[in-house]
Amino acid sequence: MVEDSGKSQGKNNGLSRLGQKMAGDSGIVSLMDDLGQALALNPEMIFMGGGNPSRITELEDIFAEKLQAVLADERERHKLFGIYQSPQGELEFLQAVARLLNEELGWPVTAANIAVSNGSQSAFFNLFNMFGGRQEDGSYKKIQLPLAPEYLGYADVGVEEELFVAAKPRIEELDDNLFKYRVDFDELNIGDDIGAICVSRPTNPTGNVLTDGEIQKLDQLARAKGIPLIIDGAYGTPFPNMIFSEAKAHWNENTIVVFSFSKLGLPGARTGIVVANEDVIKAFTNTNTIVSLASGTLGPSIGKQLFADDSILRISNDIIRPYYEKASKLAQDAVRQSFKGLPYRLHKPEGAMFFWLWFKGLPISSEELYQRLKSRGVLVVAGHHFFVGLDEDWPHKDECLRVTYSQSPDVVAKGIQIIAEEVSKAYQSN
Repeated sequence: MVEDSGKSQGKNNGLSRLGQKMAGDSGIVSLMDDLGQALALNPEMIFMGGGNPSRITELEDIFAEKLQAVLADERERHKLFGIYQSPQGELEFLQAVARLLNEELGWPVTAANIAVSNGSQSAFFNLFNMFGGRQEDGSYKKIQLPLAPEYLGYADVGVEEELFVAAKPRIEELDDNLFKYRVDFDELNIGDDIGAICVSRPTNPTGNVLTDGEIQKLDQLARAKGIPLIIDGAYGTPFPNMIFSEAKAHWNENTIVVFSFSKLGLPGARTGIVVANEDVIKAFTNTNTIVSLASGTLGPSIGKQLFADDSILRISNDIIRPYYEKASKLAQDAVRQSFKGLPYRLHKPEGAMFFWLWFKGLPISSEELYQRLKSRGVLVVAGHHFFVGLDEDWPHKDECLRVTYSQSPDVVAKGIQIIAEEVSKAYQSN
């Protein structure tokens, strides 16, 4: 027993508690590992698990054109390759973002309200640890997620443990095998131990778009407690505008909105944009300096070109939104055809690039279903990973799958058919 204990300790390699936490297994680590390794194991693997955007050649051509313009300008080329950005971001880029938000959305922001990060994931690491965790007076603050499921990438970004608390949603069952999660304000209790409220809109993993009314109520709750409302706008408006329902963009001095270039079609550029009041931006910038020193220049260099002529709005409104809305409708048709006769429900697709499938009374866990599908050459994500901060034993958590429909329609339809076959087998074997 002593020998085994020694071996177990050796596996930690002398890592601190934080080191062990960050180096350990998690939902987001498993997801990224699968994305990186699955193709090597099975060249025919159908990728319906990650958040990689579709390859849209028209967008790639536009990005290439903008990059060529940067490379052709000696001053801009040197700024791209040979100069650190300010930790807050290059002033000209910040001004371009502020102008667009001001003119397009009417937000009263300037460059002082904007900061850049190395992707929105690192932005949330900074923000969550700025507002959550051990406080100066010894108290402990958590980040409130108004409803679960939520983005699995949040789960392990806290420097300290148990950073998140989530509320169960109200489930509204709709016609045509659809359903929708809604914030259950009767059950949502924002206690004194909450440091910030955070929601993604559209929501990853479900494609849910919180209504304007829900956002207003959350804003009122946050203001009443003197804490910020953080909105993850990685799929939202005005860019990439991957929203299929009516939704008004929300910002005020008490709101922090985080945008991303990833779903615009530039995941490799690792560019996040934070919009907040000046005090938050200053604190975020100082934090970003310590964590990253400075952010990368590729995304802002291309982005500055896209903002200069408002082409970022054109590609969001005229290319990205129609593309994914069409892809969503084709995938819905495939689901209805393949899942006919099965006890399933599909979360009402209102945005993003995901389907959230709910199999009532599923005899096996979502993890087991994920493993069976992986062996069949279809990569999805097991639903239980997304119930961040909801410790309650709720069978619903193990009855769901997240499915990405960003592949070609034929590939998506094939993957959905295989999912239906495995789900049918699971019910039949019960």
